[in-house]
Amino acid sequence: MRNILCAAFLALTSCASAPSATSPQDQFFARLSALCGKAYEGHIVSPAVPADANFAGKRLIMHVRNCSENEIRMPFQVGEDRSRTWVVTRTGSGLRLKHDHRHEDGSEDVLTQYGGETVTAGTAQRQEFPVDQFSKDLFNRQNAAVSTTNVWAMEVDQARTFAYELRRPGRFFRVDFDLTQPVTAPPPAWGTR
Repeated sequence: MRNILCAAFLALTSCASAPSATSPQDQFFARLSALCGKAYEGHIVSPAVPADANFAGKRLIMHVRNCSENEIRMPFQVGEDRSRTWVVTRTGSGLRLKHDHRHEDGSEDVLTQYGGETVTAGTAQRQEFPVDQFSKDLFNRQNAAVSTTNVWAMEVDQARTFAYELRRPGRFFRVDFDLTQPVTAPPPAWGTR
């Protein structure tokens, strides 16, 4: 009888302390996926700096356009400029964020496919993507070495806000998108497949 009670106790306590099968990165990816097909307007909430001049006075729209089990593509339209798409992909160890930049004819910009991968679990609400080696090499080749310390972040507060953020020494850029007010989806990003 004692062995049965011990076995039952061990089974109950091990079940109670078993870790969740869903990681913070999986939860974050699910939160993004829940927005699929919707578009939202955003505003720059970081302090205004000259580097943000291309965004000033323009309508900022992000569209969670294409979602699959392992990839989410989110065009980010700045006024009539449809050159930018954020791509979040599941990897074997976490998540990857890439920036797909295209010209109006659909060809890749010289500065494209840059980004980073998560190095910590993050949270269901926020994931950070420190610059990866591919991007460092690209930035150095293109005389953009200042970007070799970039850390991008995305946040999803399901009920209120999606945020895109860039940080590096001397630079902070953040756009918050209002999830309570979906807007009409913009035309597809340039080069959309």
